[in-house]
Amino acid sequence: MGRSLYLSVLLGMSVALASQCMTASAEPERFVQDRFVIGFWVDPPIGADADLRYREIADANFTMVLGGFGAKTPETVETQIELCEKYNLKAIVSRAGLPANQLPESPVVWGYTICDEPSAKDFPNLRKTTQEIRAARPGRLCYINLFPNYANKKMLGTKTYDEHIKRFVDEVGVHVLSMDHYPVMKPGVDNRQGYLDNMATMRKYSLMKGIPHWNFFNVMPFGSHSDPTEAQIKWQIYTSLAYGSKGVLYFCYWTPRGREFPKGGAIITADGRKTRHYEQAKRVNSDIKKLGPTLMSLTSIGIYRVSLDKNPDDVLKDTPITSLTQGDYLVGLFKHADGRRAVLLNNYSITYTAWPTVAFSVPVEQVREVCKKTGKEIAVVDDSPAMKGLQISLDSGEGRLFLLPR
Repeated sequence: MGRSLYLSVLLGMSVALASQCMTASAEPERFVQDRFVIGFWVDPPIGADADLRYREIADANFTMVLGGFGAKTPETVETQIELCEKYNLKAIVSRAGLPANQLPESPVVWGYTICDEPSAKDFPNLRKTTQEIRAARPGRLCYINLFPNYANKKMLGTKTYDEHIKRFVDEVGVHVLSMDHYPVMKPGVDNRQGYLDNMATMRKYSLMKGIPHWNFFNVMPFGSHSDPTEAQIKWQIYTSLAYGSKGVLYFCYWTPRGREFPKGGAIITADGRKTRHYEQAKRVNSDIKKLGPTLMSLTSIGIYRVSLDKNPDDVLKDTPITSLTQGDYLVGLFKHADGRRAVLLNNYSITYTAWPTVAFSVPVEQVREVCKKTGKEIAVVDDSPAMKGLQISLDSGEGRLFLLPR
């Protein structure tokens, strides 16, 4: 290469690199989720026993605190941040009336609560607010939670739920998609399909925009909702995981007061007493927390509902599961960041355990399971080795996560 040509090429590369750097610096820094979210609605009040309350949160295997109820002044928010730092919890905190350039910062602060369940008419102002905060606090999350798909047109401000979500991600430009949905699961009323439909919408726009989606689920009695069993809690969580959710949040942690919640019964009562849901959440969260690092490496590429009236082999013909005994299941299919495939098999029943015989598209020796006690990849264990084929035991509502070669 001649000297003049070499200098010309070098100059061109320098100009191109400078242009790329200018473009990159002009783009606002995006929020990056670095752990799976296990969170809740209604944080504990910040009082004399605040340290105990946050130790209880950490002991129950939560990973993130969403503020705005117990900590909503600048002083209590600072205390909340200090406690999250102490107990290795991420936090999305109340803005506490502060302007964008005075919002608190800390390695544990993911971002700030903006609003809950906005109408489409609120989207322009929300975009303005998020832009102001991103300019002052680059990389922080502007957290907005959305209506469920059973909200009416007046509440949504749009003709359909799909339109509501599409306009939200397009017009507000969020970095996380989040909603709440509380299915009714009691004798004579089972509207769990609506929950799956809602998750399908979240999944659709999450993949389209390349952002994670989270969802709230129910853990307490209120209105027409019964008090969920541990199996129903598991079902709400594992079906969310099957749809690729990167965050599950309990409604509620600390019991809110008011006419809507006369029974109480969240994870902690309004006067600070643990309910049975505390130990239930602690058990379930422990498993999800161990699965978390692997879940964060997965991208959803398929979701399959195997109901009792369908032939599993027909439903799963395009998946790595080549055979599955008749039953009631939800199957999530994923691509791992390292190129491997992943399958989450969920027992759809909230009443009965399941013992399916499963065959994968590769020899069972090549299949790994993510252990819910250690988070490590282990060989798949046949739960009934005296029977023909691979037997997998699933508690009611439970799911198990398997990894297959590329």
